Amino acid sequence: MPTRKHTDNAIVVEGVTKTFDTHNKSGRLAVLRGVHLTIAKGEIVAIVGASGAGKSTLLHILGTLDRPTSGTVSYDGMDVFALADDALAHFRNRHIGFVFQFHHLLPEFSALENVAMPAMITGKKLPEVRARALELLDHVGLKNRAEQRPPKLSGGEQQRVAVARALMNAPRVVLADEPSGNLDSANAKALHRTLWNLSRTTGQTFVIVTHNEELALQADRVVRIIDGILKPL
Repeated sequence: MPTRKHTDNAIVVEGVTKTFDTHNKSGRLAVLRGVHLTIAKGEIVAIVGASGAGKSTLLHILGTLDRPTSGTVSYDGMDVFALADDALAHFRNRHIGFVFQFHHLLPEFSALENVAMPAMITGKKLPEVRARALELLDHVGLKNRAEQRPPKLSGGEQQRVAVARALMNAPRVVLADEPSGNLDSANAKALHRTLWNLSRTTGQTFVIVTHNEELALQADRVVRIIDGILKPL
């Protein structure tokens, strides 16, 4: 897949470290050791690395789910961790979409209602956002399954619903943590094609953590995390 040229940066990470208290004689564990990363608007970046290398920790910091021990993360030039917790939560809900390895769909709600949920959390009613939710389900090839509840959907279909949900509030950036980790090879490839096609269609920025380097190589750029430091692949 050809690499596109980008002129604007969506995310700039500078000198990010993250340490955890181990509560034992070893003291503190350094998971990230000075990460520097610039991600362009509309770019798809894949992050690969061994288990425990810090991939998910970095993604959680990029998604403002966790604060770094030191360093900065800027969105469109704004240091997001300068925000207070309430303001940071508002920023996260409005500007960042998440897709996790486990889809976390609500089983008592339809696919359409699950997709609409992020907008409803902001106070909007389902009739207001129904058309948008249907449009997103159409993007991921599931418009005809809109009224089905998750137990009636396959694993691949449930994960595509989760992708549509991540796009509901038109976030600047979509972060995906091992999104195909629980899928078989065919469904994993189909999900990755969906993500790439959505990026091309919407112009949104995607950062994808994956253990599957073959699929990662379809991204615009791949970086590997080794001992808490990012290196180009």
